[in-house]
Amino acid sequence: MPIWLIVVLVVIVLALFAWVAVMYNRLVVLRNKKNDQWSQIDVQLKRRADLIPNLVETVKGYAKHETATLEDVIKARNNYVVAQTPEATMKASGVVSNALSKLFALAESYPDLKANQSFLSLQSNINEIEEKISYARQFYNDGVLSYNNKVETFPSNIVAKIFGFKKAAFFEIEETDKEVPKVSFE
Repeated sequence: MPIWLIVVLVVIVLALFAWVAVMYNRLVVLRNKKNDQWSQIDVQLKRRADLIPNLVETVKGYAKHETATLEDVIKARNNYVVAQTPEATMKASGVVSNALSKLFALAESYPDLKANQSFLSLQSNINEIEEKISYARQFYNDGVLSYNNKVETFPSNIVAKIFGFKKAAFFEIEETDKEVPKVSFE
């Protein structure tokens, strides 16, 4: 075999290796960015979950006969706390948001509660956290889009398949969470 052919083959192999390394590293960077963005959501969801017991206790003092709504909020929070996967956490987060919106709607019927400083402070904190969660979801979904595009598009999909990179799930709102909660005071 002529030496020039060996040199050409070595150059081709090295170029192929370099290309695989660049694609692999890019996939790792995008996956890490996506995971970092998920952790930002997780921090905000945890902050919200930590405030819920205080909020429920505050409301309990004013709305003693609204136990079903309060129990729904606590149940939703507890389901969030035990969620193990990002998908389960996303679903539980939607249920918590829905339960909280019902709780805040319930507060409209209790003028003393609406004037309570603890309630107002908790409500304000939760609203602030909800905004942060909303922004974090946007960043996370942008990261997932970039990552999924790299995992699915040619030629990086070849490297992704070889090294086991899988498509990530978007943080989507459940259809039931898009509905405005109905609260009845009968």
